This record gives sequence, C-alpha cells and structure tokens, in this order.
Amino acid sequence: MNASTPSPAQNQASTTSLYGGVTNRRVTVRDLAAAKQRGERWSMLTAYDALTAGVFDEAGIPVLLVGDSAGNCHLGYETTVPVTMDQMVMLSAAVVRGTKRTMIVADLPFGSYQESPAQAMHNAARLMKEAGVGAVKLEGGERSARSIELLVEAGVPVMAHIGLTPQSVHALGGYPVQGRGDEAAHQLLRDAKAVQQAGAFAVVLEAVPAELAAQVTEQLAIPTVGIGGGPDTDAQVLVWTDMAGMTAGRVPKFVKQYADLRAVLGDAARAYAEDVRTGAFPAAEHSFH
Repeated sequence: MNASTPSPAQNQASTTSLYGGVTNRRVTVRDLAAAKQRGERWSMLTAYDALTAGVFDEAGIPVLLVGDSAGNCHLGYETTVPVTMDQMVMLSAAVVRGTKRTMIVADLPFGSYQESPAQAMHNAARLMKEAGVGAVKLEGGERSARSIELLVEAGVPVMAHIGLTPQSVHALGGYPVQGRGDEAAHQLLRDAKAVQQAGAFAVVLEAVPAELAAQVTEQLAIPTVGIGGGPDTDAQVLVWTDMAGMTAGRVPKFVKQYADLRAVLGDAARAYAEDVRTGAFPAAEHSFH
C-alpha cells in the first residue's frame, strides 16, 4: 500500500464521518448517535428556503434546522412567538426540496405543542407528512417530557431544546443566560436528563455557562448541541444569517461571523442600480436580436 492509498481505517472514517461522509442518503439519528460514540463534533445551521439550504447541503453541513427563528430573520417579527404552523410547514417543505443529504429538523412553533401531547403529535405529523422533515424540535425540559415521550413512541424523532428558550421570551423578560447559580444549574441538569429519558435523540443547550454545558454533555448519552454553550458540547448550531453576516445591528455574544454577506449584497444592488441609471445595463450581450 503506497502513501497515497487510503488505509481501511481511513476509508471507514470517510464513509461514517458526518462531515463529507454519507452521500447516498439522508443523515439519520443513528448517524448522530454514532458520532457521539466516536467523539466526532458536528455542525448545524438554520435554513428557511430551498436555495440557501441547497448551498449548505452541498457544503456538507449534516443537519439543518428550519427554526422558528425565521420569525426574526425572515418574516420581520420581533420574536419567534407569532410564527404559525402553516408558515413552518411551508418553510420546511422548501428546505427539504432543496436538499439531498442533510437531516432536516423543524421547529414546532409557539402554541403548537404546549396544550397537550396530542396537540404536539398532530402538529409534528403535519411537519413530517406535509413537509417531509426527518425530525422535529420543541422547547422545554421536564415540562415537555410527556410530549417528547408520546412523539418518540409514535415514531417521530425529537430534538429537545433547553436553557434559554426563545418562545418563552415574555416570561423570561428577554434573553438572559440560563443555568447560573446552583438551583438553576440543577434544574437544567434535571431538564436534560428528563428529555433524554423521554427519548429525545439530541438536546440543544442555549445560552448556558460553558462549564454547565460541559457537565451536561458528559452526563448525557445523547448529543448536545450548543448555541452559546461553550466549546465542549457535541455539536454547534448558529442562525445562518448571523453566521454569514446578513443580520443588521448587534448579534449575540456567541455568534462568530464568517462572512459579510450584507455588505456584499448591498454593493451588488448599488452597482446594479448604477448600471441601470447610466445605461450600462442591459448591454448588447444581455439583449435578444
């Protein structure tokens, strides 16, 4: 075997790795569980349309979240609270259509699951049947455990979300860091263990102290997904418009901006407008004869 020939172990790693591995099917919850066992960290981004989702799919992102964060960054709402089930179904279906490999997780929006486990089942079924998603996400730890249990029993993969839960913005009085202090930390640990016991395949930890997120990650058998949870979670998620520099104004402390697409798009729009104003566009090569 020469130096350029991959070893059997390298071949196995390339086919099992979440990033750039499986290419002939969708990533599944079993792949995420296996990654936890291997100690492989993975990335998740939000997506709300087919075009953007397709870019992230081609880039190898293994999991895309159709978040109700669309309310803030695409639909013009101040919070996620006004987002409806019909909107989530429409956005989720677009993301599914635009992708081939990535696992698609869709948020259950505010008011679509809090009433009862039966309500959660009804709306989760809509996202799976009408939009074609592979899993749903809902907020809450112990308070949502029964709904998670019912969904999982019915065959619906569930990603849980604890710590800062944006749908509770009015009750929380904003977006404060969660889990500070002994009592709050103990509650977050109870929430994490409750969603794991209920059958969730992963749990998002949002805006919690890094040390606490590391403790949760060590104690759980399921993957933890951090967003403002420090470096020791099994995975990380960001809102794509924050990550790519499309969001105007301040962004949360936990955001790292990897591009400045807002400036790029603004420059392109200004250049287009100037070409139209001066008559430079359309030129002969853009015209039919």
